[in-house]
Amino acid sequence: MKDADRYAREKAAAEKALEERRNRAEEGFGEDGDSAVIEGRNAVMEAFRAGRPIDRIYIQDGCHDGPVLSIKREAQKHSAMIKYVEKERLDQLSETGRHQGVIAVTAAYEYASVEDMLQAAREKQEPPFLILLDNIEDPHNLGAIIRTANLAGAHGVIIPKNRAVGLTATVARTSAGALNYTPVAKVTNLAKTIEELKEEGLWFVCADMDGTPMYRLDLKGAIGLVIGSEGEGVGRLVKEKCDMSAAIPMKGNIDSLNASVAAGVLAYEIVRQRMG
Repeated sequence: MKDADRYAREKAAAEKALEERRNRAEEGFGEDGDSAVIEGRNAVMEAFRAGRPIDRIYIQDGCHDGPVLSIKREAQKHSAMIKYVEKERLDQLSETGRHQGVIAVTAAYEYASVEDMLQAAREKQEPPFLILLDNIEDPHNLGAIIRTANLAGAHGVIIPKNRAVGLTATVARTSAGALNYTPVAKVTNLAKTIEELKEEGLWFVCADMDGTPMYRLDLKGAIGLVIGSEGEGVGRLVKEKCDMSAAIPMKGNIDSLNASVAAGVLAYEIVRQRMG
């Protein structure tokens, strides 16, 4: 009986540990690379004061006291994503068990600004070529798109603050080193950023299965390519800001490509037209 009880306890402990590892992996915790987990209110606040690039903050539901409000203000000021979660979830993600209702994850790499990208295009005497991502939450997709952006000669990748994966260690690994050379900017409002870039002379094309076949579009000149997730596509507000939509010809039985593959196909159509 004692052996059976011990076996049951050990099995339950192993299952709990496995579940915690899965939860941490889903959130990008504990990966090899330069990202780090910061726990506790004072530690998180000090990280902001020290200029650490914070990618996202996890705050326990119901925490609204002074220190937490200060952390929220800093997160908003630095465009860090805020996620509200149950205490049980924080306990699963915590390494120390002393999170005080707040856990932060640093970015594996620092973010650039959109102006940095435009300046890079000016220095190369090239029309700007930017890739903007809407609703891309898979780090492998983001890493692969950054890799494609680098090889296609794009001057940068722009992602939104919310509903998007940040620069985690998985993203860095999947980019195969491209993240060292291709700037990534995080913006609060993707639709507003498109409006501002239009004033700089850029035209915008979004991937859309109901759009115009890509070969019929003029994709030369200063351009922003907008890619959405394969599940939801480009959001309505962002799509409305685009000047045109491009469809990739498909001959098979399924109706969509992986987001990173679609980005690669359209990016290289832009390359082809620029070279032609």
